[in-house]
Amino acid sequence: MSTETPGTAVHFGAGNIGRGFVGLLLHDAGYEVVFADVNAALIDELAAASSYTVHEVGTGAVDHEVTRFRALNSAADEDAVVTAIAEADIVTCAVGPNVLRFIAPVIAKGLAARPADAAPLAVMACENAINATDRLEEFIVQALPGGASDEALSKVVFANTAVDRIVPAQAADAGLDVTVETYYEWAIDQRPFDGATPSIPGVHWVDGLEASIERKLFTVNTGHATTAYYGFLAGADKISDAIALPEVRAAVEAVLAETSGMLVAKHELDPGVHAQYVAAILGRFENPYLPDTVTRVGRQPLRKLSRDERFVSPAAAIASGGTTPVALLDAMGAALRFDVADDEQSVELQALLADSARSDVDLATTITGLEESHPLVAPFAERVAAARG
Repeated sequence: MSTETPGTAVHFGAGNIGRGFVGLLLHDAGYEVVFADVNAALIDELAAASSYTVHEVGTGAVDHEVTRFRALNSAADEDAVVTAIAEADIVTCAVGPNVLRFIAPVIAKGLAARPADAAPLAVMACENAINATDRLEEFIVQALPGGASDEALSKVVFANTAVDRIVPAQAADAGLDVTVETYYEWAIDQRPFDGATPSIPGVHWVDGLEASIERKLFTVNTGHATTAYYGFLAGADKISDAIALPEVRAAVEAVLAETSGMLVAKHELDPGVHAQYVAAILGRFENPYLPDTVTRVGRQPLRKLSRDERFVSPAAAIASGGTTPVALLDAMGAALRFDVADDEQSVELQALLADSARSDVDLATTITGLEESHPLVAPFAERVAAARG
């Protein structure tokens, strides 16, 4: 990859985060961005456009015009995507952790098609998940004919990332334009690059990402979802409306006090600096210019309640240390009451809770992915029982 003259970046996921965050930063760094997606209507619209605008909202907001991009349908025109990957400098994605397995085979084909003398391809998954690039790498290795010994792996560098930018649901008439908050953070582990990091000025290069990822996931994502679930129960519409309610604010602050204690102890963070970070995050939730609703932020509750996600992961760590995380467990209980008819996982969750043949403990282990013997299961089973009435 060139650190002086950016070339092409292939980005899987042409949705709002892809266009309004990752794609924007790659564009601003000078790359031609190739958006790959299975949404035919979106790809056709992008392919027909010469530009779109990213609108920031908040203090110091500016508009960014994005140009010099292409759009490919990764389902209907896989060969073109493979060719683009074979010629690219960077591959990124913002497709959701559960979709990584589906984009891995085409990335594997693109790697195999790269010339032997090509510079290594930088592959970076930009997902709200811990070590998502490692997960993507596993799927790519599985898709390669030679597995872990395939020679194509000599042509790639995998680097984990941590991303943070609130991109709310967009107005129905927004078209390709995207509204985002002014704040963003894209941290990338620089160690795999051995000094030859890609040229992306908006990136924060770090040595190891666990602290950055967990700080973000267990503060921004945990706090955001907590605000959504308590706000939903309180009848609030927007996140900014929800966090303005004293009872919701108190619940969110209690949850973040628990995650903060775990994070400060585990990663040896400066307590004062972390407290400032938490305050800044709460300020972002208060932004009235972000039209984010509690139903959008709370969607997919089963994923958000799973083992490696924003509630169970920190709560399990705290419980394993001998302390019961009451605020986190109460927030998980609130998530169980997220009953939204047009959210598939919400419907599935309510069906699970209504199944009288399943015990509270059985549901607690099914939802969290924890063994029955884990110290978090019994108190969560109590929240399950309460949600079932």
